This record gives sequence, structure tokens and C-alpha cells, in this order.
Amino acid sequence: MFSVLSEILRSGFMINSSLRRRTHLVQSFSVVFLYCAAEEDLLRPVADQRKRKRMESNRESARRSRVRKQKHLDDLTAEISRMIKENNQISISVNVTAQHCVSVEAANSVLRAQMMELTQRLHSLNEILDFIHCSAAAAVGGCVFGAEGFQHQGFADNQQHPIMASAEMIDYY
Repeated sequence: MFSVLSEILRSGFMINSSLRRRTHLVQSFSVVFLYCAAEEDLLRPVADQRKRKRMESNRESARRSRVRKQKHLDDLTAEISRMIKENNQISISVNVTAQHCVSVEAANSVLRAQMMELTQRLHSLNEILDFIHCSAAAAVGGCVFGAEGFQHQGFADNQQHPIMASAEMIDYY
């Protein structure tokens, strides 16, 4: 279409400007416009069909996009629900573990106190045993205790103090 129009324009401008040539140029433009109008009428149904196909394709693409977005939204909602459940379970587990830790620390504290008491008892019992062994040795020949064993009972000096054990003293313990 444009090739015909450009050729007519070129031929018209090369011809001298006589009246006859101008008339011919006007007739040529008329033919070109009629030709263009006829060609448009022939191409219009094809263009309309292409336009309808493109519009239908765009509608289908938009529908698929909406479906994808909805699926993505549903997936995110499900993941949120799953994570909330998991978070609740973890919170419960942390609370139970914290309570267990507190009870274990309390039991540990009680056990440490019992250990201190039992250590003191053991130390006292060892002193009594040493005293008994010395008492038995005193019957044979005497026993000498060192002051370091009795420092907690008021003996502060580190000198050796002879203590003679007798059978009457055992009754006090």
C-alpha cells in the first residue's frame, strides 16, 4: 500500500506542474485511497480475528495467574498454621524443660546439703573410731592424739597433746 503511494508521489513531483499532470496526480491519489480502503476491508476480519485470539489468550493467561496466586496464598496460609502449631509445641517443651530444670536444681541443692551433713558426720565418726582405736591401744600401752584432729573442737595450736583413753570415756560418746 505504502509502496504504491510513494511511487505516485515520486512520479507526480518529477512531472512539471501543468494542469493535466495535476489532474492525473489527483486521480492517482483517488485510486490509491480506494485501493487502500478495499485492502483494509479485506484485512479487517483477519485483524479482528487476531485481536479476539489475543484477547482470549490474555484472559486465559490472567486466569492462570490468578490461580497461581491463590495457590501460593493457600500454601502460605498452610505454612503459617503449621509454624504456629510447631511454635506452640516448642513453647510447651521449653516450659516443661524449665520446670524440670528447677526441680532438678532443687533436688541438687538438697543433695549438696545432705552431702555436707554426711561429710561432717563421717568426719566425727572417724574421730570416734580413732578414739576407740587409741582406747584399745591405751589398754595395751597408751595412745597419743595429735591436735590437728581436734582443731574444730577448740584446739588451735599445732602441738602434740597426750590424751590417755580409758574405758569410762567411751560411754560419753
